[in-house]
Amino acid sequence: MGKKGSKDFNKIYRPDRCDPLIRAVNSGELEMSALRREDYPGTELPDDVLPGILSIGYWDAKTHQNWGLDWHRNEGIEFTFLESGNLYFSTEKNQFNLAPGSFTVTRPWQLHKVGNPDVTIGKLHWLIIDVNVRQPHQQWKWPDWIILSKQDLDFLTLILRQNDIQVWNSDKKIQQCFKELGYCLDFHNSEIPHSKFNILINDLLLEMLCLFKKGKVELDESLTLNLRTVEIFLQYLRSDYEKLWTLDDMAEHCGIGKTSLSKYCKQLTNMTPIDYLISLRLDAAAKILRENIPKNITEVGYSCGFSTSQYFATVFKNHYKCTPSEYASKYVND
Repeated sequence: MGKKGSKDFNKIYRPDRCDPLIRAVNSGELEMSALRREDYPGTELPDDVLPGILSIGYWDAKTHQNWGLDWHRNEGIEFTFLESGNLYFSTEKNQFNLAPGSFTVTRPWQLHKVGNPDVTIGKLHWLIIDVNVRQPHQQWKWPDWIILSKQDLDFLTLILRQNDIQVWNSDKKIQQCFKELGYCLDFHNSEIPHSKFNILINDLLLEMLCLFKKGKVELDESLTLNLRTVEIFLQYLRSDYEKLWTLDDMAEHCGIGKTSLSKYCKQLTNMTPIDYLISLRLDAAAKILRENIPKNITEVGYSCGFSTSQYFATVFKNHYKCTPSEYASKYVND
């Protein structure tokens, strides 16, 4: 679901293709109406209609589902609204049981999943807007047709960048905006009501801004700093260490220079980026060896991202003071 022309976007960000949702719709397990770009589900939007909108839609599950949306990121900022039912929504830090009226805000770099593990009965609306960022420190650029005043849009952006709250209680105006967007989607097969969508999305953003102002949102500038970007990347690396990462790849992923990446990584881990990556690979290899998973030593090294068995054996022995085979033998029949 990566943008056309973006380098290895799918491999780096794991954006959500919503395959379980698509299968459920195709099998008649739930109703869905959606407009989309890229590989999101729904009817494809023409290039000149709602540029910057990656996905807008709703699903209506009348029965308990046998699927969920596993951990993923989106390519834009995502707003969701639960109109009815209940639904589990998880972030890296918390799990929420959404109730009717809950709405969520998820930035492009934030991992999240929907369902625990399955989606339950309910109607969920969503809107994903591409603001041309993939990392916390980058400057946002909204679509040109967003007509909030510069002052309002700047303040809304500030709140969305410098506040990490992901689940909110909506008010009646926000609820009505989402419901009206749903009504528009019901009739998009005959004609996409472009102007109506424009007005409603602008109205929705304005009502969100008003709600945030009423809530006296606390801002945290540190959430937009390069250090935060590197911190998120290092968390991500813990589950993606097996890739053939280079320092250039890491810096490109973070959108910063190699020198800055090394500085912030040292600050966070007391290691260089490559040393940190090697430590993750060694931890993973040791875990496999301890659990007596039926793999030979060469396979263990390759599966953890080491390019050669000789290099794996050398690095492992330097770290654990024994060979991989000797390490594994300690745990046989334990």
